Amino acid sequence: MPTPDFVLELRRHVGTAALPLVGATAVVLRGEQVLLGRRSDNGALTPITGIVDPGEEPADAAVRETLEEAGVVCTVERLAWVHQLPRVVYPHGDEVDYLDLVFRCRWVSGEPRPVDGEMTEVGWYDLDDLPPLELSDMYRRIGYARADGGARFEGGR
Repeated sequence: MPTPDFVLELRRHVGTAALPLVGATAVVLRGEQVLLGRRSDNGALTPITGIVDPGEEPADAAVRETLEEAGVVCTVERLAWVHQLPRVVYPHGDEVDYLDLVFRCRWVSGEPRPVDGEMTEVGWYDLDDLPPLELSDMYRRIGYARADGGARFEGGR
């Protein structure tokens, strides 16, 4: 997966130390289906995810990533979940603390296809018959996006 230029610039200064980054997850719904893609870096089947660029609105990042990775145009309906992911340590030693913002999105147009190489396959999956998702919190991301009501927040105890 290509690393954004701003992250590469930060890495020049901090080396492999933990960077706090904001991620956006787009749970794109079309009727009773959800858009999922198989990541090229680890083979996991997930909703569309990506890093929010500096100065970018997080909801805009979700829309941008969906178009860049899957060729699908979507619109954000609401924020579904805000949560801190466990620290990620990449094989080359870089550490990242992602604050993930999960958005419920609605399909507007386009048929899914891998566009930028971050996904090896993308497609629509029936919500009531999801395939195994290797990353356990992906079920929660999809579930919270499907649920009615406001956004869920972790912590604050």
